Amino acid sequence: MLPDLDQIDERQFKALTGLTRPAFYQLLPLFSQSYTEIRLEEYEKNIDRRQRKPGGGQKGRLNTIEKKLFFILYYLKVYPTFDVLGDRFGLDRSKACTNVHRLLPVLLRALDKAQVLPARHFETVEEMRAAFAGSEALLLDATERPRQRPTDHQAQQEHYSGKKKRHTVKNSVIASLGQRILFLGYTVAGSHHDYGLLKTEFAPGQDWFATFKVWLDLGYLGFQTDYKTLELHIPHKKPRKSKANPRPTLTVEQKTQNRELSRVRVVVENAICRMKRFRALLDVFRNRIATFIDDVALAAAGLANWSLSLARATTG
Repeated sequence: MLPDLDQIDERQFKALTGLTRPAFYQLLPLFSQSYTEIRLEEYEKNIDRRQRKPGGGQKGRLNTIEKKLFFILYYLKVYPTFDVLGDRFGLDRSKACTNVHRLLPVLLRALDKAQVLPARHFETVEEMRAAFAGSEALLLDATERPRQRPTDHQAQQEHYSGKKKRHTVKNSVIASLGQRILFLGYTVAGSHHDYGLLKTEFAPGQDWFATFKVWLDLGYLGFQTDYKTLELHIPHKKPRKSKANPRPTLTVEQKTQNRELSRVRVVVENAICRMKRFRALLDVFRNRIATFIDDVALAAAGLANWSLSLARATTG
């Protein structure tokens, strides 16, 4: 059974929720407001079939808003099976599943109210520049996550990643130099190439990145011909081996430049690591509802930004 939250020490609290205690309780009012709004919307939508007002009926195990927020954060951070989750909170596994799918939209709305969710899609260049206002430098990368092997043969081929040698899904990520996740692409099958995925999200021929300094890795070769940038920083690629060049290598200057680029570009890797502190993005994803795998990634990105914003506010 879940102990009193006040009895959980600070280290364990962060290990179970992914948030510090102050970050948890600062998010709580937004979560409570979002929960009330969604319950009222559901009531008004089904008012003809309802017999009770919102809040009526038997009270469940998650009988306080603190327990509800702790429950959904615990699920994302620890990512137990519904059998284990139910045992931890004194619920039947079906009730554990129901509560996860009921509370994740509440968490997403709370993070949206906190203005920490990354952008997902841009219709115009102006819309993108407005969303990225204050960020002169952009660091681009993609992140893969393992998922269960699909039963359908076509889906198996689409989700098989030759790079990871397993079935995966992928998201594009754009981060600022301050590790804030500014953009999270929609979740797609892992067979998509990093640069091919970016081109579907930011169609070449428009000045998407013309006012930004951009850092990339070698997975985005060709970017320099398809997009304009204020500055472009991409590593030097080692030449191919040939008869004329049997031992290809980079020059000392090129190696030095690559190291300097890596010191900057590692920021986006750190931003992705902040997301993957939540084991729902690290372990093999088990849930089969189509949109849930994308919602979990969005929630983890929002929580990473939330923790970062509070940490920066605390340190001044």
